[in-house]
Amino acid sequence: MATDAPPKFQNPDFRPIPQPPDFHPELTVSDHDGLHFWQFMVAGSIAGTVEHLAMFPVDTVKTHMQAIGSCPIKSVGVRQALQTILKSDGPAGLYRGIAAMGLGAGPAHAVYFSVYEVCKKFFSGRNPNNPVVHAMSGVCATVASDAVFTPMDMVKQRLQLSNSHYAGVWDCVKRVLREEGFGAFYASYRTTVLMNAPFTAVHFATYEATKRGLMGISPENANDEGWVVHATAGAAAGALAAVVTTPLDVVKTQLQCQGVCGCDRYTSGSIRDVIRTIVQKDGYRGLMRGWIPRMLFHAPAAAICWSTYEASKTFFEELNAAEYKVMHCHLNVFQIKKHSLSLVHSSLHNQLYKFASKENEQQDK
Repeated sequence: MATDAPPKFQNPDFRPIPQPPDFHPELTVSDHDGLHFWQFMVAGSIAGTVEHLAMFPVDTVKTHMQAIGSCPIKSVGVRQALQTILKSDGPAGLYRGIAAMGLGAGPAHAVYFSVYEVCKKFFSGRNPNNPVVHAMSGVCATVASDAVFTPMDMVKQRLQLSNSHYAGVWDCVKRVLREEGFGAFYASYRTTVLMNAPFTAVHFATYEATKRGLMGISPENANDEGWVVHATAGAAAGALAAVVTTPLDVVKTQLQCQGVCGCDRYTSGSIRDVIRTIVQKDGYRGLMRGWIPRMLFHAPAAAICWSTYEASKTFFEELNAAEYKVMHCHLNVFQIKKHSLSLVHSSLHNQLYKFASKENEQQDK
């Protein structure tokens, strides 16, 4: 690079040309799985919808088993409940209320997973493998997602019951609003949060720990066996969390189905009153009513959900990586052009310097 002209050269027409400032463009890509917030929402929405639609018949059996009272189905056994549903409504009875599930599962799980990922990143700091962080993030996620999902879950469970006298989702919504008021949609929200808070705490902590342990067994094959790891870890987490929180799930179902086809109606909506009624009618075993189909639901459901969610995340990660490569390629082209311009600039500066020096020598002579 040329130096400045000697001090004696004072011609204002030939001042040194300033060098252009260095340009260092920054490619902003999230360091948290390389995904944007909306991509977590889309991945969660896909995972939740696939999970609930695939496992809906099992959920229907569980709902019938838990809705005790004078409803047609009173048996605790899975086989008896399934036979009664098929006898009463045929195979279509296993899918009563699936429209409500389809409307609620997508938005709720979009909120669920996106809030979880954001909270996990916020709370983790320098220790992303902290199980307490996973549990806390799961609790935050369920508080937010249950506010979205609870109304449609109530509609879904009422439609699942035989002889519920609702023509469909919209008919159920209108009649509940007219006969019971808006609060009926959130009658079980407190119980749902109280149930799902420990459920998600156990679920997410177990999933992250199991996934980390399974990947540690064969780290060289972690990418090739990723879907197996996610499905296995999800199944273990779902099964354990489901069994632990079954009593609260029974209470939630009682509150959501109260007064439908003869089920008991509770004036206070108190969790204690519901538990007392269940124990009086069925003993303490009534609090575990439906735990088998609940576990059979949540184990494969979590396996489907987590494997679908992680697969969706992988898709977005590859998409972002491809976009990053394109941007990086454009950046390289820009840097080449910048370097070429810099050479031209330097050459021009040298020519001006030589011209000015010669002119100065001629003036001295």
